[in-house]
Amino acid sequence: MTDAANITDNPEKPEILDELENISNKFTDVRNNVGRIIFGQQRVVEETLITLLAGGHVLLIGVPGLAKTRLVETLGTVLGLAERRVQFTPDLMPADILGSEVLEEADDGKRSFCFIQGPVFCQLLMADEINRASPRTQSALLQAMQERRVSIAGHYHDLPSPFHVLATQNPLEQEGTYPLPEAQLDRFLMQIDIDYPQLAAEREILTATTGANEEQPSKVLEAAELIAAQRMVRHVPVGESVMSAILEMVRSGRPTSSDIPDVIEHVAWGPGPRASQALMLAVRARAVIQGRLAPSIDDVLALAHPLLRHRMALNFAARAEGVTLEQIIDKLAARVG
Repeated sequence: MTDAANITDNPEKPEILDELENISNKFTDVRNNVGRIIFGQQRVVEETLITLLAGGHVLLIGVPGLAKTRLVETLGTVLGLAERRVQFTPDLMPADILGSEVLEEADDGKRSFCFIQGPVFCQLLMADEINRASPRTQSALLQAMQERRVSIAGHYHDLPSPFHVLATQNPLEQEGTYPLPEAQLDRFLMQIDIDYPQLAAEREILTATTGANEEQPSKVLEAAELIAAQRMVRHVPVGESVMSAILEMVRSGRPTSSDIPDVIEHVAWGPGPRASQALMLAVRARAVIQGRLAPSIDDVLALAHPLLRHRMALNFAARAEGVTLEQIIDKLAARVG
């Protein structure tokens, strides 16, 4: 019996079916609304929405001019989230993101420290060109992304809910960039690579964005609705075959536990347990967005690249031989496909 049948046959679960259908319809509206602003990037939009529904953070990688910033701004409006933007530069300091304590003097002359919140205190933080800041400043987001709180001068400060980081990044081969620390990369649920649009899409961009009237996004969801949807996604059942596929794919990507020759010879380090957790949540979110009651192995295969490409690294021999991570992940996918 399938997982979907288990939900349908359980008399205690009809409200879950209704909720999942409502979430699917809402996110269809969200996707259509975003699609009126962002042209020719359907895969990018869908993977970003999957990440947000799964409660994660997104790293968008592409050359300048591919609407990465525009996508984040549009999502903030459509999802009804309080949005802030930080332009990452080489001179940016951690306090510029997190905030700091300042000494204030009251009317009676008494002095005390007061915490001034930084831009991280929002629901949707756009870290624009995150790889242009120094590693020290990049690492300032680690605690915020994992724990949804920050520690300043020994005191914890909770961040608003929901809290998502949508970071944009230029390719590392461009001048003036710093690679993100591995620990921070692992905090991003997906790394979404953005390609140039197709000819038809670029023609539509020219028509829609250079005229007198340009489409503006409208709000579809409230923050509370997104939080409720994220909680509901965790109730979506995952079958044993899908769970086994997730574990097989992730564990086969580790050179210490893999029996795939290319992984053993060419991978310096592979994905950790956080990759399995991320893939488990992401396949559930993808199923819901596409109107299905349970994920399938096809969901695992569809999300393998954005979930694993930033959680693995090639060794020197692989780079010398021209081996790419895309090729390695394809081999991992072939094991479960």
